Amino acid sequence: MLETKRVIKPTPTTLESLLGDDAKIMSSESLLINKFIQVDFIKTCFCNTENISEESSGRLWIYPIADNTYHVHLIIIPPDQDSCESEVYWFQFRPEFFDMFESSVLASNIPFRFDKSNEQQFSVCGPSKLLLEQLKNPQAINELTEAFHLTEIAIQLLTKAIENIALPFTVCAVPACRFLANQSEREKVIEARSIIDQTIDQPLTIKELSRKVAMNECYLKKGFKTLFGKTINEYQQHLRITKAKELLQIKNQTVSEVASQLGYSSISHFSTAFKKATGLKPCELLG
Repeated sequence: MLETKRVIKPTPTTLESLLGDDAKIMSSESLLINKFIQVDFIKTCFCNTENISEESSGRLWIYPIADNTYHVHLIIIPPDQDSCESEVYWFQFRPEFFDMFESSVLASNIPFRFDKSNEQQFSVCGPSKLLLEQLKNPQAINELTEAFHLTEIAIQLLTKAIENIALPFTVCAVPACRFLANQSEREKVIEARSIIDQTIDQPLTIKELSRKVAMNECYLKKGFKTLFGKTINEYQQHLRITKAKELLQIKNQTVSEVASQLGYSSISHFSTAFKKATGLKPCELLG
């Protein structure tokens, strides 16, 4: 697969400046995902263990090089409570990567600006941790599909990083949504979405979800709709139908297998939901 592109290389001093004086770089292994994206797997020892978070943490840096030219670094540091050592994931998105996007898109309302240097910190959600595992152990039938898969993982991690950065929030005019002005309340809603992402095969009820994130059901429903533009049920259904398409078209699973894997109570229930969402019967997508 892509093993031939992995090389042990001297650790760059720029990484040390990103991680801070407290970090001691032990080794670095590099993987060139494509011409625009590179990831380094770095064994790091943090001298002061008190600074190591019990949760995975992430940092995002944006460096403007010239007009409409940017370099982005994404670092994810998983927790390791038993040791000062940790494997750090360092993604570099080179300027050519952003040439794919219109400058107006990059200048849109996001938590930072691309036209000035920025540093952002964020908490790493559950789905991102799963993506990191896939990054180390990609499942693909050949080098081309592996390259596509690794590119997709890197872009998903960047997307989730941006989504999990504390967004500047304009208070909703509806009184019931004003609680979202509180960052901790917004984080609960974002956490709820992460839980949904991880449980599409066994969807939780709104009551179960609200208990997991310790939020009032009504506030959770209103907050979710406000932040993500879909109700909780709509979002869950969208994820399940998208996954069903993949299983039917790419994995060549039967309608019965897909219905069972995604937690539908019966084939007829799954078929009805699928046709309502896509206008097609599941059997029409079978590979």
